[in-house]
Amino acid sequence: MKIALFGINTGPCANPGVAAAVARAAEDAGFESLWTGEHIVLPEPQVPPSPVPADTPFLDSAIALAFVAAHTQNVRLGTGIIILPQRNPVVLAKELASLDVLSSGRLIFGIGIGYLRPEFAAIGAPFDHKGARTEEFLAAMIALWSMEKPQYKGRFVSFSGINAMPRPVQQPHPEIVFGGHSPHAFSRAARLARGWFGFALDYEGTAKCIEGLKRACDAIGRDFADLEVSVTPRGRIDAEGAKRFADLGVSRLILLHRARDRDGILEFIHQTEKNLIRKT
Repeated sequence: MKIALFGINTGPCANPGVAAAVARAAEDAGFESLWTGEHIVLPEPQVPPSPVPADTPFLDSAIALAFVAAHTQNVRLGTGIIILPQRNPVVLAKELASLDVLSSGRLIFGIGIGYLRPEFAAIGAPFDHKGARTEEFLAAMIALWSMEKPQYKGRFVSFSGINAMPRPVQQPHPEIVFGGHSPHAFSRAARLARGWFGFALDYEGTAKCIEGLKRACDAIGRDFADLEVSVTPRGRIDAEGAKRFADLGVSRLILLHRARDRDGILEFIHQTEKNLIRKT
């Protein structure tokens, strides 16, 4: 079981000194990866389904991970998740290739399609056809990362006669993970990604999602064991709980701390090392 930490760009970790200290401590404790969250803007006042108050700080994922990369050596760096249909895929491909180069190939590209209509409206991104846009944008980014002479022609993005250097260190492209709890999300993970990420799930919810992932893999003839499943579990988790998730087919737990300051997060890391990492 891989143990990871969520929120390296938000809350207390929006402070660069805290982020650097937390990243170093997590790496030293044996955490496999550090993950960002993303909301470019949030509705004010907070209304459902917005997950957090509008004054919650979120550093940009690529910038935050580049900063963290400079303070660590080996820990992997995941976007959990970037809302792809809100982004220009050509610009984002450049940003993430740069991040992969600066981190010596440690990027995990986590993707979601988004769900907050006010956020899309503020950015000027269409709210319709989010899934189709996401799949096309990803294909265009992979073309930029992997083709000798990049070109792509689609409904939402087209280019040819261009190039974008440097390419990512990881070839043909960084590891891709899709988030989301819907059948469409399971299908995208099975068809297009190395893995799937489920956020804020209990054991029963995870089991239901894994059944959906297995059906999606079966539909395209993919072995479910080839899909790396990551979950942020609800509440605290111990070694016994981690084993229950592992028995379901989960291979990475991306833990969410509830600490409000640097010392609280460092204590969470210490307790996780003692009670979970050393026992799994």
